[in-house]
Amino acid sequence: MVSKKKIVDKKVASSQVVCCSSSGCGGAVYGLGFIGSAIYYISTASGFWMGILGVLKSLVWPAFLVYDAMKSLGM
Repeated sequence: MVSKKKIVDKKVASSQVVCCSSSGCGGAVYGLGFIGSAIYYISTASGFWMGILGVLKSLVWPAFLVYDAMKSLGM
């Protein structure tokens, strides 16, 4: 015999979409920023190792963004 509570729980579980990610859409912004900064740094690189350094810099582009924002605000 199936209880009524189990049937209700199944209906709720199948009709709701649960997002388990805590980053929201920030992951998409970071991903697009990574791609854009990687393209910029690689296109301005003067050699192979500078291109590799550009890819590494593009992994931490939010740090550069926050640093420049705080610098321009005089903090």
